Amino acid sequence: MSATRVFVARLAGCTVFDPLGDRVGKVRDVLVVYRKNDPPRVVGLIVEIPGKRRVFVSIGRVTSIGSGQIITTGLINVRRFEQRGGEVRVIAEMLGRKVELTDGTGEATIEDVAIEESSTGEWAISQLFVRRPKTGPSPFGKGPTTFVSWSEVREKQARGEAQSAEQLIATYSELKPADLANTLLDLPAQRMLEVAEELPDDRLADVLEEMPESEQVQILAQLDDDRAADVLDQMQPDDAADLIAQLSDERGEHLLELMQPEEAEDVRMLLTYAPDTAGGLMTTEPIIVSADATVAEGLALIRRHELAPALGAAVCVTLPPYEAPTGRFLGLVHFQRMLRYPPHVRLGTLLDPSLEPVTADTSAAEVSRILASYNLVSLPVVDDNHRLVGVVTIDDILDYLLPDDWRSRDDEDDEPVKRAPVSDQTGSIRVASGRRSGNGPR
Repeated sequence: MSATRVFVARLAGCTVFDPLGDRVGKVRDVLVVYRKNDPPRVVGLIVEIPGKRRVFVSIGRVTSIGSGQIITTGLINVRRFEQRGGEVRVIAEMLGRKVELTDGTGEATIEDVAIEESSTGEWAISQLFVRRPKTGPSPFGKGPTTFVSWSEVREKQARGEAQSAEQLIATYSELKPADLANTLLDLPAQRMLEVAEELPDDRLADVLEEMPESEQVQILAQLDDDRAADVLDQMQPDDAADLIAQLSDERGEHLLELMQPEEAEDVRMLLTYAPDTAGGLMTTEPIIVSADATVAEGLALIRRHELAPALGAAVCVTLPPYEAPTGRFLGLVHFQRMLRYPPHVRLGTLLDPSLEPVTADTSAAEVSRILASYNLVSLPVVDDNHRLVGVVTIDDILDYLLPDDWRSRDDEDDEPVKRAPVSDQTGSIRVASGRRSGNGPR
């Protein structure tokens, strides 16, 4: 194995390859165990493989760490990772903790951890990158940083107990909401709540939209009513409605009263529809334009980075007003059609004549059939007066059709494991039958 000092925070997101150069997954954390007299020993990596599954890769199966990538021997256990007693996740549980310096100069906060391979082939924590408290009066100033060895610090609390969520949030700042949601779900319950409380409102809203309903309710229950209402304001109305429907009637109504009136109005409307209908599944914030809007204007609207891809696949053309419920719905213009015409062409001349909207009480099964039959990404929903009230997107339907536990479901646990050809010479990925693969008991 390449002998080098590696900082754990920089490993987050690094790609893991097998010996042939095929991508295995991405590093999400480093697992260590404490020792009585020596620095904590690295036992392995927590790697996210396709399917959003977190698995354990023994450090003995890692042949190279460096240059932003990790090479393994090819043996990967696809069973979902489960943390054992005595094991500590460096990024999730160690970064951000406070320690006391044994030289008596005070305390510091761990901002990064360096691991290094010894002459015996064992990896252990070699140094800590810590920051001392700031000394100047400036509110924007930061304390000085320094490197210390493990023997030069003393922990202020029980081993494995996390103290601050800020460092974890900073480390995972680049993760997509779905990946961050999976990361939080892998944390101990108390740690998950601690990190969730420290997230900004918009970031927490995005994460909640990617979580199972039980965890959504659990996190929302820990927030005060004002903060909970602010987070619900940031969520998509259909996701906010689904979440409020899981709460007690009393708290749900109270949160609706605290929300912004426009956002609360959309959520109240969605709550009036049955969950297995187009009205219960739809999103109330599609792109809506007039018939006189041009191709250039339509393309500018779908370029917005905060817009979900499914909503950017088409624009809805209606009579005024242009917010749901709108004036009479005129038709839909797909973005590919807009790309085929000059910028000055009016969208009212490009409507798809073959697409018929559905009503709010149309069953989810019928909506699924229409989307599949006509290869659509979204389907407009109108009321009895043919006014646009929303659109059902393909991701809305997938959320409805998939099992409730699809985000955490292990299909491999219900079926026999399929084994790939084993070849140590070629380095093909092999599948182990136990919980973890490694060099024997740790």
